[in-house]
Amino acid sequence: MARRRSAEDDFKLGAGFWLQGALMVLRGTASDGLVPTAAAVSLPVHGGRQSFSLVDNETIEAEILSSRLSLAIKERVSWEFNDLRLRIVCIEGREDLDANDILRPEVLARIAVSTWRAAGLNHSTWRTLQGVLHDEVSHFAAGAYHEANVLLMDQGILPEIDLRPFIRRPSDTTGAGARSGVSAATEAGFGHVSAIGSPLGMDQDTRLMTAAVGSAGDGSGHVEAVLGRLNRLIGRHATNSRSGQGIQVSADLDAAITRVQHDIATRLAPVDQDGQLASPEGTHALLDELRQHRRGLKASASTADERATIEVVALLFQSILTEDRIPAAVRVWFARLQMPVLRVAVGEPDFFATSTHPARRLIDCMGACVMGFDANNTQLAGGAVEKEIKRVVQVVEAYPDTGSRVFQTVLTEFERFLEHYFKNENEASRKGVSLAEQVEQRETLAIQFTIELRKMLNEVPVQDGVREFLFHVWADVLAMTAVKSGLHSEDIKAMKRTAAELIWSASAKVSQEERADVIRRLPPLLKVLREGMDSSGVGRAEQDEHIQHLNQSLAAAFTARTVSISKERLDQLMDRLETLEELLPDADDLEIDESLVLDLSAHESGDLEVVASGGSTPTPAMNVWARELQVGSWFMLDYRNRNDSVQLAWRGMHRQLSLFVSPQGRAILFQQQRLAAFLQAGLLVPVQDESLMERATRSALAKLEENPGRLLN
Repeated sequence: MARRRSAEDDFKLGAGFWLQGALMVLRGTASDGLVPTAAAVSLPVHGGRQSFSLVDNETIEAEILSSRLSLAIKERVSWEFNDLRLRIVCIEGREDLDANDILRPEVLARIAVSTWRAAGLNHSTWRTLQGVLHDEVSHFAAGAYHEANVLLMDQGILPEIDLRPFIRRPSDTTGAGARSGVSAATEAGFGHVSAIGSPLGMDQDTRLMTAAVGSAGDGSGHVEAVLGRLNRLIGRHATNSRSGQGIQVSADLDAAITRVQHDIATRLAPVDQDGQLASPEGTHALLDELRQHRRGLKASASTADERATIEVVALLFQSILTEDRIPAAVRVWFARLQMPVLRVAVGEPDFFATSTHPARRLIDCMGACVMGFDANNTQLAGGAVEKEIKRVVQVVEAYPDTGSRVFQTVLTEFERFLEHYFKNENEASRKGVSLAEQVEQRETLAIQFTIELRKMLNEVPVQDGVREFLFHVWADVLAMTAVKSGLHSEDIKAMKRTAAELIWSASAKVSQEERADVIRRLPPLLKVLREGMDSSGVGRAEQDEHIQHLNQSLAAAFTARTVSISKERLDQLMDRLETLEELLPDADDLEIDESLVLDLSAHESGDLEVVASGGSTPTPAMNVWARELQVGSWFMLDYRNRNDSVQLAWRGMHRQLSLFVSPQGRAILFQQQRLAAFLQAGLLVPVQDESLMERATRSALAKLEENPGRLLN
């Protein structure tokens, strides 16, 4: 807090100079758009060889800060920047922007950092305010790129851009592929780091290399960019009246959608019995039939917007139904969603405006859950997941007039189903989820016990060593005992009495009788303390260390000058300990300090692996992404010399804990910060490089940009 206050004060003093300096640099580029490069590193030649020297830490720190800011800007502006870059090179008749062109995000970032330092603001202040600075600078950069694109489009400069030749997707999305991407990113963006003899530490170097891989975070910015391009395309060729909500679907189109929905349901009713969609021929036949229905639907439409919506939704589902990673067992149910989605897309333009529309989220959630299975996996066919997807689709079909509400309802139900499924029905995950819940319960109780013990001992004269033992060791013993035996068991009552006796023993002893009493009661007290630590998994060496510190505290109590704890006060403490479970703060309202659950290695067992190390320091965007991962999604995990396909099966403790399970039953538990670190380093890679709806939207956009006339024809 003090550091943030100091940083805020420094910023207030230097912000004006920072702004003036940045404006001077920007205005100095008005003639050619180029920013002067920093002074080159001198490499004098001696005896025919180059003599390398270290770059000062200030320069390296500036490089690191500008690289991070550049990634934050790119995450927000990637599509707008690509559009603007292509328009500028079209105007100027060259192949690409100069490396020092002011329009490049990395150049903007370099200007921001260099003028910050020139304004008298130090790098420590930047790091303290980094999250806010990244958000604000990238926000205004996004607005600037957008306005520049609008200006050029108004002048007729490339109103439509085909980016397909520039899209390069890796064929391998496993950990190995991600690491090859890291190498490419290193060569492309950070090759200069090693060339200048950088003194970066390993963790900093790793962050620079892996930032390019994880810079997109969860990809939500790209989704919105694709949707924005799609809406602009529709707006140029339709009436562009798609604003607001609750548009009334024309009667003819509504009747046509109902008729087609019935035909599709009838046509596909036997498919889940004989598996016709499992073959390419069956899928092609279905797509041909849907194309016939599309022509009939367009003929029933009364406006250009309705015809455009029919075309876009048809293209979306064409992409979904040809996705070979969707198992045949559930493809039929995705097909039956097309008409309900069309109905809601016509009536609610928000379907095309945001990636968070319930219909889009439902398709993404179901897709993320099933696309990790083999296409012909018998575990899925006829199983609980397929049955739930079937139920969800049938509920949506049964309530055609409720719009997005029915999608939101079944989305919530599907998420609850997944929670129940992984906990109770999935053989591979059931044991792991049970163990993870025990870890969560124990950690939560330990935090609660610590909070209440701190309150109880706030005004009690007890040796500091005993306080630390109670807060950091015995609170966990109480929690573990409560998990094993229950909050009201005799075992936990015994552990509470031990805590009270330890508090009394460590208070000042002013009489010979009290000291003799402590010595007499000490052996059985130490025996119970060891038993409690044994039950909570504390190793023998660590126990010896704790006992040694307690003995020192007890010895210090013999010579302490503080007031001893009276019998009445001790009785009050015991009464509070006896009813401690009634005083515990509500777990739902508990503010969980991340540091309290940082080390979970004590929970390691033969059935549960706890990830306690590895990865690279995550960016704020990676932390956000880690918190938003969808239960049921599939990933490739590179951990302990194994590369396994794993599914996110459980989230807990305010999303502080996450459990991943392999089809073979391997259970791996992450704390949130470590999870973000693995995502950052490419050690945990999503099986899908983009969501099902994002891929479908991108595919539809490419087809429409190639032939915009199909929107209305």
